[in-house]
Amino acid sequence: MTLKFILHYGFHFIVPACIAFFFFRKKWLAVFGIFLLTMLVDLDHLLATPLFDPNRCSINFHPLHSYYAIGIYCVLICFKKTRIIAIGLLLHMLADGIDCYL
Repeated sequence: MTLKFILHYGFHFIVPACIAFFFFRKKWLAVFGIFLLTMLVDLDHLLATPLFDPNRCSINFHPLHSYYAIGIYCVLICFKKTRIIAIGLLLHMLADGIDCYL
Protein backbone atom coordinates (compact mmCIF):
# COMPACT_ATOMS: atom_id res chain seq x y z
CA MET A 1 0.00 0.00 0.00
CA THR A 2 1.19 3.48 -0.81
CA LEU A 3 1.16 6.49 1.46
CA LYS A 4 -1.34 8.14 -0.88
CA PHE A 5 -3.75 5.20 -0.53
CA ILE A 6 -3.42 5.09 3.27
CA LEU A 7 -3.94 8.84 3.69
CA HIS A 8 -6.80 9.00 1.20
CA TYR A 9 -8.84 6.18 2.69
CA GLY A 10 -7.84 7.09 6.24
CA PHE A 11 -9.37 10.51 5.67
CA HIS A 12 -12.45 8.89 4.14
CA PHE A 13 -13.08 6.45 6.98
CA ILE A 14 -10.84 6.77 10.07
CA VAL A 15 -10.87 10.57 10.47
CA PRO A 16 -14.69 10.83 10.11
CA ALA A 17 -15.13 7.97 12.59
CA CYS A 18 -12.88 9.74 15.11
CA ILE A 19 -14.63 13.09 14.63
CA ALA A 20 -18.03 11.43 15.02
CA PHE A 21 -16.93 9.59 18.15
CA PHE A 22 -15.15 12.45 19.90
CA PHE A 23 -17.38 15.39 18.94
CA PHE A 24 -20.80 13.73 18.65
CA ARG A 25 -20.41 11.03 21.29
CA LYS A 26 -24.10 10.59 22.15
CA LYS A 27 -25.06 9.94 18.54
CA TRP A 28 -21.70 9.10 17.02
CA LEU A 29 -22.86 6.09 15.04
CA ALA A 30 -25.62 8.06 13.32
CA VAL A 31 -23.21 10.92 12.58
CA PHE A 32 -20.63 8.49 11.19
CA GLY A 33 -23.36 7.00 8.99
CA ILE A 34 -24.16 10.47 7.64
CA PHE A 35 -20.45 11.06 7.02
CA LEU A 36 -20.35 7.81 5.04
CA LEU A 37 -23.44 8.84 3.06
CA THR A 38 -21.71 12.06 2.02
CA MET A 39 -19.43 9.86 -0.07
CA LEU A 40 -22.30 9.76 -2.54
CA VAL A 41 -20.84 13.05 -3.73
CA ASP A 42 -18.48 10.81 -5.70
CA LEU A 43 -21.31 9.96 -8.08
CA ASP A 44 -20.12 12.92 -10.14
CA HIS A 45 -17.09 10.80 -11.04
CA LEU A 46 -19.43 8.91 -13.36
CA LEU A 47 -19.44 11.98 -15.62
CA ALA A 48 -15.68 11.82 -16.20
CA THR A 49 -13.84 10.20 -19.07
CA PRO A 50 -11.99 8.05 -18.26
CA LEU A 51 -14.13 7.04 -15.32
CA PHE A 52 -11.11 6.45 -13.07
CA ASP A 53 -7.71 8.04 -13.36
CA PRO A 54 -5.46 7.46 -10.34
CA ASN A 55 -3.38 10.54 -11.18
CA ARG A 56 -6.30 12.96 -11.61
CA CYS A 57 -7.01 15.62 -9.01
CA SER A 58 -10.74 15.50 -8.25
CA ILE A 59 -10.83 19.00 -6.82
CA ASN A 60 -12.26 21.42 -9.39
CA PHE A 61 -12.46 18.63 -11.98
CA HIS A 62 -15.80 17.07 -11.03
CA PRO A 63 -18.89 19.30 -10.56
CA LEU A 64 -19.54 18.36 -6.92
CA HIS A 65 -15.82 18.76 -6.18
CA SER A 66 -15.61 22.26 -7.69
CA TYR A 67 -14.57 25.36 -5.79
CA TYR A 68 -18.16 26.62 -6.09
CA ALA A 69 -19.52 23.43 -4.52
CA ILE A 70 -16.90 23.60 -1.76
CA GLY A 71 -17.98 27.20 -1.10
CA ILE A 72 -21.57 26.00 -0.70
CA TYR A 73 -20.41 23.27 1.69
CA CYS A 74 -18.65 25.97 3.74
CA VAL A 75 -21.88 27.99 3.93
CA LEU A 76 -23.88 24.88 4.93
CA ILE A 77 -21.65 24.42 7.97
CA CYS A 78 -23.15 27.62 9.41
CA PHE A 79 -26.62 26.10 9.75
CA LYS A 80 -27.37 23.59 12.48
CA LYS A 81 -29.62 21.42 10.28
CA THR A 82 -26.96 20.96 7.60
CA ARG A 83 -23.80 21.11 9.73
CA ILE A 84 -23.11 17.37 9.95
CA ILE A 85 -23.62 16.90 6.21
CA ALA A 86 -21.36 19.88 5.51
CA ILE A 87 -18.64 18.51 7.79
CA GLY A 88 -18.84 15.18 5.97
CA LEU A 89 -18.64 16.85 2.56
CA LEU A 90 -15.70 19.04 3.60
CA LEU A 91 -13.87 16.05 5.07
CA HIS A 92 -14.45 14.30 1.75
CA MET A 93 -13.02 17.27 -0.16
CA LEU A 94 -10.00 17.26 2.18
CA ALA A 95 -9.46 13.55 1.51
CA ASP A 96 -9.69 14.09 -2.24
CA GLY A 97 -7.50 17.18 -1.99
CA ILE A 98 -4.71 15.13 -0.43
CA ASP A 99 -4.50 13.22 -3.71
CA CYS A 100 -3.69 16.45 -5.52
CA TYR A 101 -0.47 16.88 -3.57
CA LEU A 102 0.84 13.31 -3.37
